[in-house]
Amino acid sequence: MAGLGLHLFHQPWAMDHVGEAGIILHIGGDAHLAAHFHVYALDKLGQGYTDNPRIDTDYTMAATVRHAHDFMVALGLERVNIAGHSRGGYLVVRLTLDHPELIKSCIIVDTNTLAPGVPASQQVLANPPVPRLSRQSQRWIIQHYSFSPTHITDSWLGRICNVAVLPKSIEAVKKMENQNLSAKQFMPCLNQDKSDVFARLRDQGIKRPTLVMWGKNDPTAILAQGQIIFDLVASRQRHTQMCVLNRAGHFCFREQPTAFNATVAGFVGVH
Repeated sequence: MAGLGLHLFHQPWAMDHVGEAGIILHIGGDAHLAAHFHVYALDKLGQGYTDNPRIDTDYTMAATVRHAHDFMVALGLERVNIAGHSRGGYLVVRLTLDHPELIKSCIIVDTNTLAPGVPASQQVLANPPVPRLSRQSQRWIIQHYSFSPTHITDSWLGRICNVAVLPKSIEAVKKMENQNLSAKQFMPCLNQDKSDVFARLRDQGIKRPTLVMWGKNDPTAILAQGQIIFDLVASRQRHTQMCVLNRAGHFCFREQPTAFNATVAGFVGVH
């Protein structure tokens, strides 16, 4: 996209009946929500078909947040309902704290990145099949994130594998793992940024209505972590809700799409 200094991929959906603006970050079911909202599905910095950071020092969540903010400014988006899953959950909270003037409501979905404590994913996803970016390995990882594997379609897995073999994806893995940017830079910076977010949520609160969506059976971002996030946000923001979807793991929007979409649409509709 012109003005951002890199190739950025986003998928806009606009149906005949368009209401509120929305940005959906790394969440499935966007086309269903587009029956009611104007939806932008953005690939975060370095993810999907969006370019990797141009400099190694931007392999951080802080750079990812800046990139998403710049995307919104470039499109002239204001008062949007913003939703993020997993690491996207941290991103949308940080965006709402830093730029509340751009946000109408914030939706947090199954996020270890925002949650306190040691991620259970270190145990749940230990020793996946190799090579790590193979179709077999990708399926194994998604299955271990899930309550049931029935939501894993060949077409979805194919899209994931297509991204995994892109030169940019291979380059990013080398930088994060072989050059150890993950341990030396990404995680230390994220931990520091999380401490700042926790303090701001505790002391000032988030200034926009917030919905916390969680899969009851998420084996990696466990429900107790979601409850802690809800309690922290709700302590300062009276318009805070939590919805727990039964028989759903980390990808609750795929395992319970009807309930997920109805809950999001209902929440946005009243805020």
